[in-house]
Amino acid sequence: MNLLLKTGSSAAVGSRRIRVMIADDAVVVRGLFARWIEAEPDLQVVATVRTGREALERLAHADPDVVVLDVDMPELDGLAALPLLLQKKRDLTIIMASTLTRRNAEISLKALSLGATDYIPKPQTTVAIDPTSSFRRELIEKIRVLANRRKRPAPDLPLAQPEKQSALPKIGKAPPLVPQHPVQKLRAFAGVVPRVLVIGASTGGPQALTALMKELRGVMDDFPVLITQHMPPTFTTILAEHIARVSGKPAREAVDGHEINSGNIYLAPGGKHMTVARRDGVAVTQVTDDPPVNFCKPAVDPMFASAASMWGQWVLGLVLTGMGADGLQGSKSIVATGGAVIAQDEATSVVWGMPGQVAQAGLASAILPLDQIAGTITKLFAGEKP
Repeated sequence: MNLLLKTGSSAAVGSRRIRVMIADDAVVVRGLFARWIEAEPDLQVVATVRTGREALERLAHADPDVVVLDVDMPELDGLAALPLLLQKKRDLTIIMASTLTRRNAEISLKALSLGATDYIPKPQTTVAIDPTSSFRRELIEKIRVLANRRKRPAPDLPLAQPEKQSALPKIGKAPPLVPQHPVQKLRAFAGVVPRVLVIGASTGGPQALTALMKELRGVMDDFPVLITQHMPPTFTTILAEHIARVSGKPAREAVDGHEINSGNIYLAPGGKHMTVARRDGVAVTQVTDDPPVNFCKPAVDPMFASAASMWGQWVLGLVLTGMGADGLQGSKSIVATGGAVIAQDEATSVVWGMPGQVAQAGLASAILPLDQIAGTITKLFAGEKP
């Protein structure tokens, strides 16, 4: 019995099945991925290759919508093949696949700055990849959602080339899009100056967070920032290091019982949930191994809800780009206790799932492009009207 939901099957690219190329040097992995993808009525495997060079050679003939691109391959690895594939097909969706090592996590995050749409961490062994695994669900969902996201026109700029000095993700200004989803009326912002910023993000989040934290570096001394980004272990460690560099502020994965202080950034560790609690009269981070929420671990909803319970109207929530609806229930908690929520707009989101759910539910006090969010946050924490 196939346990995967088929909710996206009616929205395949155009009116045809989504075409997928698998590039991985492991024959067992190629076979597993191909069987899973072919089992979906709206997906189709058009090529399986073992090297990045073969992917380039087969690209024109196979004409995939999505390439699942392994990081480690002979002849031409995934990071080297990535910009070459995008030169041949500018609107290609590329999902990087790698095992959970620090090196591969660094490469996967670097790939996002070079044009990859997303990444997916592979289990360490094929034994861990069973037909009902969460990995299979995540792979199919990413292929389906990312292939069906509305394509942005390609800017008249050369593709980014690998940099020797920095592995920091970057994000450019996205061309404008006509909104595809109606939104409800905006809510008024809270009548008090916020004291804490909580952020939820998923697909596209590393790029968005890096850009945002760089812009906020001059004002974060006055408030703490708590972030839940859907990521596995190791990836969150590296993301915290990147955020520390661009923000110039202490940024770290949260540990249980760590005191929350202004000027500090706390990131939910991969594979755990981060919430907040009060111990001996002091606000601290709380890290738990509770079951996934919204199929996610870490999840945004528990963090948002606990922040609302702790700080009430002094919470400012921000929901950035991402698939699914994680953050929706937590945003309801923030609004119910008098706080406010900002949602990233559709045009600058890689996927307008999480922020779109918040916007369409009428929970947002502002729906903003990424390059306007930092300015609005700065004004709110300064006690000014945005």
